[in-house]
Amino acid sequence: MNFLRGVMGGQQPSGPQPSGSETIQKLCDRVASSTLLDDRRDAVRALKSLSKKYRLEVGTQALDILLNVLQTDRSDSEIIGFALDTLYNIISNDAEETEENQQVSDDLAVHFCELFIKQQENITLLLSTLEEFDFHVRWPGVKLLTTLLKQQAPQVQQIVLVSPMGVSRLMDLLDDSREVIRNDGLLLLQQLTKSNAAIQKIVAFENAFERLLDIISEEGNSDGGIVVEDCLLLLQNLLKYNNSNQNFFKEGSYIQRMKPWFEVGDDNSGWSAQKVTNLHLMLQLVRVLVSPINPPGATSSCQKSMFQCGLLQQLCIILMATGVPADILTETINTVSEVIRGSQVNQDYFASVNAPSNPPRPAIVVLLMSMVNERQPFVLRCAVLYCFQCFLYKNQKGQGEIVSTLLPSTIDATSLSAGQLLCGGLFSTDSLSNWCAAVALAHALLENSTQKEQLLRVQLATSIGNPPVSLLQQCTNILSQGSKVQTRVGLLMLLCTWLTNCPIAVTHFLHNADNVPFLTGQISENLGEEEQLVQGLCALLLGICIYYNDNSLENTTREKLKQLIEKRIGKENFTEKLGFITKHEYYSKAAQKPQPIFSSPDHMMFDHEFTKLIKELEVAITKAIYKSSEEDKKEEEVKKSLEQHDNIISHYKNVIREQDIQLEELKQSVAALQIKTEQNQTTISQQQAQIQQHKDQYNLLKVQLGKDSQHHNAHNSNAQMNGFQAEEVIRLKDEIEELRKQHESLRGELSEKDALIENLKQTQVDSQTAQQADVSEQAAGHKKELEALRSQLHVQSTEINRLQAERTELLQNIESKTSFTGSGDHIVSTSTNPELEEKVATLLQEITVLKGELKTASEENYSLKQQLDAAKSTSAILQDEKVKLQQDVAESKKEQDDLLVLLADQDQKILELKKKLKELGHPVEDDDDDLESGDAGDEDYEDEEEDDDDDDEAGREGDV
Repeated sequence: MNFLRGVMGGQQPSGPQPSGSETIQKLCDRVASSTLLDDRRDAVRALKSLSKKYRLEVGTQALDILLNVLQTDRSDSEIIGFALDTLYNIISNDAEETEENQQVSDDLAVHFCELFIKQQENITLLLSTLEEFDFHVRWPGVKLLTTLLKQQAPQVQQIVLVSPMGVSRLMDLLDDSREVIRNDGLLLLQQLTKSNAAIQKIVAFENAFERLLDIISEEGNSDGGIVVEDCLLLLQNLLKYNNSNQNFFKEGSYIQRMKPWFEVGDDNSGWSAQKVTNLHLMLQLVRVLVSPINPPGATSSCQKSMFQCGLLQQLCIILMATGVPADILTETINTVSEVIRGSQVNQDYFASVNAPSNPPRPAIVVLLMSMVNERQPFVLRCAVLYCFQCFLYKNQKGQGEIVSTLLPSTIDATSLSAGQLLCGGLFSTDSLSNWCAAVALAHALLENSTQKEQLLRVQLATSIGNPPVSLLQQCTNILSQGSKVQTRVGLLMLLCTWLTNCPIAVTHFLHNADNVPFLTGQISENLGEEEQLVQGLCALLLGICIYYNDNSLENTTREKLKQLIEKRIGKENFTEKLGFITKHEYYSKAAQKPQPIFSSPDHMMFDHEFTKLIKELEVAITKAIYKSSEEDKKEEEVKKSLEQHDNIISHYKNVIREQDIQLEELKQSVAALQIKTEQNQTTISQQQAQIQQHKDQYNLLKVQLGKDSQHHNAHNSNAQMNGFQAEEVIRLKDEIEELRKQHESLRGELSEKDALIENLKQTQVDSQTAQQADVSEQAAGHKKELEALRSQLHVQSTEINRLQAERTELLQNIESKTSFTGSGDHIVSTSTNPELEEKVATLLQEITVLKGELKTASEENYSLKQQLDAAKSTSAILQDEKVKLQQDVAESKKEQDDLLVLLADQDQKILELKKKLKELGHPVEDDDDDLESGDAGDEDYEDEEEDDDDDDEAGREGDV
């Protein structure tokens, strides 16, 4: 054990000392061959102490032996801890190495890491050691796995991914009560989740969001230490470019838990560096959720949640607060920009935010003041421009509000507006302000033809005594004066955006005769490389004037402009200059992201949205240049037909939309009617139940009243009342008698009507005309009505008889009560029977009800009488119709008689003619037959005439 004493610092013997390599070899042999656990533990401890100084030797000779210790000595946590520390020292990079030795150290780390992960079982073995709760085992295991992930992340991630419960074991580190292990566990998970969507999803579903947000809250949110920073970095790894985790984060209501992060106090002076870092990462995390590169649906959903939970409002408070560090303010502006981008609700809220100034100014105005101020930091001015662009993105309402501040009718001289700031920046001496103002104003016109036409009304006062000029003309004037390249590029982008898809603006631009020669002169010149970008934009602007030309100006029609290009520039040269734009490196950088990110102000040349416009117009303009006039005419015809088709489609869409609205209204009406019907049915059933209940109560009281009247004596003081009841009963009897007489008279009238109906029916049977058949049907209908009346009268008679019987019974009861009361005066006291008084009062009420029923019966009889009178009038009408029919028959018979007389005259003339023919010698056939047939015809006619006479007599007798 002398070598151990030398290594551990004991007394060293005299003589030659072994080298480090020899010592390491002896220690490795001792670990591999010793049977005693203490010896192996001491040897591993010695290797640990030598591993930093003799990293190459220990790694080369002891790596396999140490891995074997992890497998065989799992029961001893101390030797496992020494082995893990040794492996960590071998694989990790020493941060204290000099630059000369750093490359060697990195190479060794990569080499030993590859040897370690060559066997997949080694990673699995390392993961199993993390299940040990012992600090000296778990902590070096976490550090070792973190180092492996730093060196060979993809390979280690794949092994962990396929290991059973591998990710779950690592997630348990976040619940460790020892902060050192928990914090190193955060670093481990950061390395594990980098660029691996599968592991990110598993970690997220292992409740990582809940645990990390709890840690951030426990550490004090933005005021916390570096642990908060590590948690935020891990959250960014889980959410960035991972739509599934973003959706899970939103649906888990974790966005609401982000609001307390941004609750800063009024005193914002003296922020610590860690707080600035934490808040910067928090703002970046918000931007991850609403990034423009995310799917539109997911982004809009997160934007909506941020507005509803008040996160956007809290960000606006930071935006308008004082004392906020510049980098935090810049990042806050960028964050607010993406939270409101494309969300109408959020954009409307941002438009209503006012800065805490006196008087209050809109936040947009305050931000634009910073953008056009050349003393502000370049990064801050870019952030304000991005915020303004996001505010106007797909926001036609906001675009209209910005343009309206420039119109003559809405300019307020007492306050500073956004339009005034943009015009001031557009014509200032600072080229960056020119470029930013031009791009901002271009975004107010983007995809909005209405505002492009409105902006043509803007007039600018150049100097005292000179007439005002339009904004369009002023832009071209500055362009022709030869200002800086950045200014001219900004103005050309504004003009191209303004004239695109707006023929009216193209006409205004071409109306100035100097514009086209200026553009052709710029394109045809051979200038330096910097001017080539301006030449390309001039070619684009001239191409827009051709493509969107409506040929309203005779001197600058589409065909004449193309001839001008062909003569002065050349088509090939024109397309070459036009294609130079997309080949420029500034174009490529601007096309990557919507946010304007530039390393220096000189590199600000292109806007992201303008790069999209160039991509769309370049091909169309090139085709338009090479097209002939005939092709242009055909294309115009196709466009007109497409416009008509679109108009038809839009018309039908409107019709369908209106029908959908009407259908929806009808559905709502049906639903409302169904509900109302159900309510009415419920009400009816309830009322029926109440009526039945009242009937039952009435019958029960009636039965009880009958029983009580048989077992109680009447009071003496009720004699006068009983007399009054008798008089009422007598009067009711008289009324019933009168009703009975009326009933008998009505029955007599009914019988008379029945007889009349029978006569009418007999007459109708004998009649052969269609009019008589109609009379029969009417008579039958009236008979049915009279029969119905008779049945009603019968029912009424029955009711009257029932009422009479009840009145008679009541009269008998009252008379018996009166007689009994007179004979028993000596028994009953005059002041001790209140129950009888109540019964009498009840009887009076019942009599009143019966009187009402009698009145109702009388009214029904009166209505029946009216119906009988109507039946009488109907019978009279039928009689008149019958008389008319008889007159018509008599007239027809008279006409028949006249015809018969004429026939007889004709027959006589025929006979005379036949006789003359015979006298003249002409043969005449069938003379006798004709005469006989004529005689027979006369006899038949006479027989028919007699039959008709008999029928008439029978009809008259029937009528009588």
